[in-house]
Formats: sequence, structure tokens, C-alpha cells
Amino acid sequence: MKAPPLTAPLRAYRYGLYLGEPALTGLLAWRARRGKEDPGRLSERRGLPGRARPVGRLVWMHGASVGEALSLVGLIDGMIARGFSVLVTTGTKSAADLIGRRLPAGAVHQYVPLDAPRWIGRFLDHWRPDLALVAESEIWPNTLIALHERGIPLLLVNGRMSERSFRGWGRTPRTAEALLARIAICLAQTQADAERFARLGAPRVSVAGNLKYDSDVPPANGQQLAHLRDIIGDRPVWVAASTHAGEDAIVARTHAALKERWPRLLTVIVPRHPHRAGEVAECGAAEGLRSTQRSRGGRPHGAVELYIADTLGELGLFYRLASLVFLGGSLVPHGGQNPIEPTRLRAAVLHGPHVHNFTEVYRALDEAGGARTVADAGELASALDGLLGDRPRAAAMARAGEAALRPFEGAVDRTLAVLDPFIAQMTVTAMSAS
Repeated sequence: MKAPPLTAPLRAYRYGLYLGEPALTGLLAWRARRGKEDPGRLSERRGLPGRARPVGRLVWMHGASVGEALSLVGLIDGMIARGFSVLVTTGTKSAADLIGRRLPAGAVHQYVPLDAPRWIGRFLDHWRPDLALVAESEIWPNTLIALHERGIPLLLVNGRMSERSFRGWGRTPRTAEALLARIAICLAQTQADAERFARLGAPRVSVAGNLKYDSDVPPANGQQLAHLRDIIGDRPVWVAASTHAGEDAIVARTHAALKERWPRLLTVIVPRHPHRAGEVAECGAAEGLRSTQRSRGGRPHGAVELYIADTLGELGLFYRLASLVFLGGSLVPHGGQNPIEPTRLRAAVLHGPHVHNFTEVYRALDEAGGARTVADAGELASALDGLLGDRPRAAAMARAGEAALRPFEGAVDRTLAVLDPFIAQMTVTAMSAS
């Protein structure tokens, strides 16, 4: 099907980034100095390959950051089983570190190039993917246009379109349609997401569910887990995971409120951005709490009340240490963090009211009794006090959460079923060419 012509804003964006390459190069250098880019692999962000292309058929999968990249693991395994090599790209260092440790044989990682036409062109010239899969909402105009021009089918998987994004795209409907019409298939997480994509002009939209429901639980180092369990012993413990600025003080106040009733309580706080560990420690000190940082060799011995887990890739470790988890990004208007992993690791989940990034799963967990909403430090302390004092209720809450997730599973199989016709067509084309 012929796509609509590029609109004036798209042409301006396209040629503006031709001219803007020097500025983008400077931006990358600035980000590298601030620790936001990998200096040794900065050329990959300009489309220059860091390794050779695998021989044979190749599918390119892109997940911008940690959650999106990890959601693709089931599809990576599925495409390797179907005879493809897989190129996985991410845009953040943290995602590169995590996905690099989780990739199976047959998959390689690169950083995604910025959306400058020449940089995208040389990236595609080198890798020559037969198929491209992009997770959630990563719609970069020049990348999408270049794939369409080269006849490389692009599938949007685990597609998500918030009401806010929909309203934004709706202000430029012709531009939205010109881009979305170049997507071969859009597989949305929910019916609401699918309807928004369709209304904006995506031609082939269906609902496959959320790939994150099928993701493996995050791994943990067995020796580290045993070591920490030995140190903690029988102390009551809870985890405040992926906290954002403004929530650390709430967590510290919560511990202070519980301190008299639970004098041996250990609070493990995992800031969403580890570089904020100093701010977290200051919040603890303001409440008179003794804290230590994992990145500096600190351990949660008996005198430590606030254990700051300021490392990357260890959430699986801390989720296994405690059966009570508060998920951050929810007491501040960030949108919440993914509750699937702690739920599948048998934790009772507490969260704030701001969970619009994961509305469906939080609704299911709340309705089943596997999660509970708290509005502030007082409600968080009250909920924790009740669950710490009633372990059977906490365990029942965790079991209810696990059961609530089961009906949502199967998105990987549904997505692969949509991919199979593309694979069959590629096989026929390759046989005809030979």
C-alpha cells in the first residue's frame, strides 16, 4: 500500500537533521562527559558499526531503555529458533548493560543511532535487516522513512499510545498518518492503545497484549543473595524500588514512623537513578536514620536502618530479599514502575496513585487484592505495619497478585504468530532469488 506523502513538518525535520549533524555530534560528546553515553562506543550513535554483520537472515529489534529492551527477550529467543540472527539496539547505557548480559547466542547488541538521515542510512547499509521490530512507542521519523524506502517491513510490537501522546499527535493528524502508514503492522498492548493508533492512521492494528507479562523474572546472583540473607537474618525487611526524587523522603519518613514498633526494621531503597544515592542518604539523615550505600561496599548489618542499593541490574536480588515491595514513580506524577517482576517473585505490592504508565496491570492487581494503593507516608507506614504484623495476609496478597497476572500471559506467542507470515514470505523470496 502506498504511504501518504511526507508533510512539510516532516520534510523540515528531515533536512534539519541533515544540517544539524555537527550539533548532534556535540550533543553526544556532552552526554558522554556527563556519563550518559558510553565513550568507547560513541561512534555507534552515529551509525558506525561496532562489529560485523552476522551471515544470513537478520531481524533488528529496538527497545529504547531497560523495560522495553527486556520485554523483547522472548521475541529474541523466538526469532533465533526460526533461523534468524538478531540485532538488538538500545538508547541508554543502563539498558545496554542489562540486555548485554541477557542476550542468548545468536544475538548482538549495538547502540541505536540518533535519527539523522545519513547516520540511519549507514547503519542500515551495514546491517541490512530483513525485518525491523520496535517496542512500545519509539517512532523516529527518519528511521521509519528510511526503512519504508528500503522495503524493510517495520512492526511496532508491544505498542503503547497514552491519551496524552494521542492528543499530541492529534494536533498534526496528516503528519501522524504519514508516519504511521509506513508501519507494516502495529501490535498494541490493549484495545485502547489499538484504537488510538488506528484513529491516527496506522493501517493494520491488532491487540497482542503486553510482552512484559511473559518476561523472565530478573536474575539474581545466588552467592550475593545467600550472603545478604545471612547478614539480615530474621530482621523484618521491605524494599522501596525504583524511587524518584520526592519519594526518598517519604520512604525515610515511613521508616521513622515504624521505628518504635519495629526497632529492627530494615528498609532497602533502590533509587531509579543510582547517582541520586547521596540525596537518598540525606533524606535518611534528616529522619535520624543510619544508612549505607551498596556501591561503596556497605552491607545491611544490624546498625543499618536504610540500605541504599545504588547499583544497576540487581533488582532481582532485592525483590528476593523481601516479600513486601513498594514501587516508586507512583507517589510523584511519573506514571509508576512495572509491578510484574516483584509480583512474579511473590511479593505483596504497594504503590501510589500515579500509575498511568501501567494502568491495566495495576487495576488487575488492585482488584484481585495483590496490590494496594497508598497516598502518602502515613498510609504507606500503616499498610506496611499491617503486613509486617500479619505474614499470612502478606503471603495471600502475593498469591492473589500472581493469579491476577496469568490471564494476561501469551503475548510473545501471539506476536510470533503475526511474524510467521513475514518469515514465510522472506523464505519464498529467497528461494525465488536463488
